Amino acid sequence: MITDAHCHAGLGDGLTGPWDTRAPLGDYLRRADRAGIGHTILLPAFHSDYQLANRMLARIVHAGAGRFTGFAMVHADRDAGRVARLIDTAVNAYGFQGIKVHRHDARISREVCESARAHGLPVLYDVMGDTAQIELLAAEYPEVRFIIPHLGSFADDWRAHTCLIDQLVRYPNIYADTSGVRRFDYLVQAVKRAGPEKLIFGSDGPFLHPALELAKVRALGLAPAAERMVTGGTITRILAQSGRHSQDGVAPRNPYAILATGTQPAVPASRPRPADPWSPAGLAAGQ
Repeated sequence: MITDAHCHAGLGDGLTGPWDTRAPLGDYLRRADRAGIGHTILLPAFHSDYQLANRMLARIVHAGAGRFTGFAMVHADRDAGRVARLIDTAVNAYGFQGIKVHRHDARISREVCESARAHGLPVLYDVMGDTAQIELLAAEYPEVRFIIPHLGSFADDWRAHTCLIDQLVRYPNIYADTSGVRRFDYLVQAVKRAGPEKLIFGSDGPFLHPALELAKVRALGLAPAAERMVTGGTITRILAQSGRHSQDGVAPRNPYAILATGTQPAVPASRPRPADPWSPAGLAAGQ
């Protein structure tokens, strides 16, 4: 199965650009289905409160009935002191299987890495070209699998691509995703030097077209087995190795149990929307 390991969903509250306003899945799902993408890892949009954003994402994942996997997003500075609690809720109540951190919010912290290690979760960390920090992460937390999106830079920084490819070769716990990489030959170099098992297909949907991003992977001309690694095999293996447990070793509760209790604040409604915008019908309508 082809898995898109990088797609955003839900509402943001920044209103400075699409990335922190709204990430609808209607068009994305139609495009992904036509491209043969059968599973998608979802991440929240940028938000001022990731506790709320993660809860909204859990509703979307739950409505997808197995079509999606959720990654929790945290702000390393603003959420300092509560990261462990946020991740524990994301794993044990929502069934999430990874963590997303973005350098635009703040540099990743020990608190985030310790939570990832405690739960056995991969971390998707957008370094925004700051590849030097990856040296520290790889050495300090060899048990944590770090996935660096955009081959290190969404901003077309060839220096970041070059540095990250070297890190892919040297560190077994460092991976990269393919989303938004414009200079195709750096993807070629990554496969040639680090191997296809270190590269993971991601689209950065719904903002980028999943079929176009997948076409770049297919244009690499890999052998069928190697292409399957990039388009789903490696991320499936990483998720299969994730420790779906709480820090005290207690098995997780039923995923989405908190959502079912009705005790959590509702998704804010600042303007008229369908009664359940996170239902499959709502998602298909692009709500």
